[in-house]
Amino acid sequence: MLELPDILVYIEALERRILNQRLFYARIAHPFLLRTAEPPVSAAENKRVLELRPIGKRIAIGLEDELWLLVHLMIMGRMHWRKPGAVLRGKGDLAAFDFPNGSLVLSESGTKKQASLHIVQGHTDLHTFDPGGIDVLQSDLETFSATLTRTNHTLKRALNDPHLFSGIGNAYSDEILFRARLSPVALARRLTPEEIKGLYYASRDTILEWIDRLRREMRDGFPEKVTAFRKDMAVHGRYGQPCPACGSPVQRIRYAANESNYCARCQTGGRLLADRALSRLLKHDWPRTIDDLEKRHGH
Repeated sequence: MLELPDILVYIEALERRILNQRLFYARIAHPFLLRTAEPPVSAAENKRVLELRPIGKRIAIGLEDELWLLVHLMIMGRMHWRKPGAVLRGKGDLAAFDFPNGSLVLSESGTKKQASLHIVQGHTDLHTFDPGGIDVLQSDLETFSATLTRTNHTLKRALNDPHLFSGIGNAYSDEILFRARLSPVALARRLTPEEIKGLYYASRDTILEWIDRLRREMRDGFPEKVTAFRKDMAVHGRYGQPCPACGSPVQRIRYAANESNYCARCQTGGRLLADRALSRLLKHDWPRTIDDLEKRHGH
């Protein structure tokens, strides 16, 4: 699922192309995409774009008359900038928004169609889509600390909770926790003030670093290679590969459709966190530490 750095870079690319431009036509190719009936999609046509902003993990496009297009790309959805009046291609292209200088096309790969478009009018209706999490880039340490310790979630769950933190998901929470040298299963209320401070700056630095990387990658183009798995990430998506700090193999915990990636030496004092499925299967043969694991593999 797209997270804050990707969303902000999308918005920056869109601002250069559609801000103050008039939306001529909105073409919806697959009805499942549109999740609202009122106002109708035709209400957005011939309106100028006045503003773009993130709302959680949605991209909000503000038009005249307080109309808002709310796009949630979910896991496999993407945006593309094509020539004016671009032809929609096959089942993957879901919609096109035609402007004088080009067409913004929404697509989604895979069989599960989860991307969504909501059309709302007025700021009151707009804010019903905001889960209320704070933006760590706009937050001070005191607000971050109060938000983090509002519940006693594990750090992984807390960072991923949109009611606590806006736009942080599976990928960047792994990277943040690695930078902070904290376990994904540490409980928020058990952190020391220094650990909270370290997590605060790790959150900001990680997000800012990746925004800068994505900007440099995009340059003046449009972000076409958006993915949750990037080769330059420290631990996310790098299970079994060497940690960039200590060289130990990156570990993971699987749960439901997600997983946490972490370095045992750098984040958990060498202790392997129990993977619910694998540790139950292996029982007494489950290695307890990274040293035990490496001995078994002859390292």
